[in-house]
Parts: sequence; structure tokens; C-alpha cells
Amino acid sequence: MSRAVVTITMVALLAFICRASAAEFGSKDEAVAMVKRTEEMFTKAGADATFKDISDKSISQFHDRDLYPFVYDMSGNCVAHGARPALIGKNLFDLKDQDGKYLIREMIDIAKGPGSGWVNYKWPNPLSNKIEDKTSYVEKMGDYVVGVGVYRE
Repeated sequence: MSRAVVTITMVALLAFICRASAAEFGSKDEAVAMVKRTEEMFTKAGADATFKDISDKSISQFHDRDLYPFVYDMSGNCVAHGARPALIGKNLFDLKDQDGKYLIREMIDIAKGPGSGWVNYKWPNPLSNKIEDKTSYVEKMGDYVVGVGVYRE
């Protein structure tokens, strides 16, 4: 095999591997789409059914690789969480990430202010259980704030 053929083969293989690994993680567009699906169900089925489905890991429309929704009321009470159901019922208004950022407060501020936006913070990745950089798209949903995040490299 010629050196050029080997080089082209290696480049093609590397490109394939990069695409495959990127598909293991959700994108910002997919996060926004999941927020919209959550809001659609909230409008059609109501809060109780939506919160139940978000917290049930077997519901695929709300659990896709590292993507999952979470919902807080405007006081910081977790009412649904797709990755960590143990947080449901807890007030996380004063929760800080490793850098001292009040992430739930910022999400609520966005919901009360412009109504939607992105929040950057550190959070445990449900796939690796390591603390990683995350950015979440959040929107006001009735008297709640719903968000879905992606882990940043």
C-alpha cells in the first residue's frame, strides 16, 4: 500500500471516530428540542404527568444519552429531574457549583427576566459521574423553569 493511501485511510478513520464520539453526546440543538418537547407535554398533559415522565428514565423522549430535562419552581424547589430523582422535593435555590456559582438562582433569573437563555456551570455527568462543565438551555414554563443541558469539552 502506498504512503498516500495509508494517510488517506488514517484521516478517514480519524474523521469517522470523531463523528462517532460526538454522537455519544447531545448537542445544543437537541437540548433546545427536548425543552420544547417538555413544554409541549406540559401544555397537553399537565404538570403531574410531565414531571412523572421526566423523572422516569425509561421514557426515551426525556432521556437521550447525556440529555435529560430538569424542572424547578420559582422558589428553587426541584419538581422533576431526569438524571437525579433524589433531588426532587429539595430546595436548591442556594446550591453552588464548584466555582461558587448559584446555578439555580441564575436559571430562575433567566426565567423571570428574558424568559429563556443559557447558563454555564459545573455538574456531575450522569454517564461518567465526574464533575464537568455544562451549559443548559432554560425556559420559563408556566410557574416553573425547565432546562436541558449539554456537557462542554
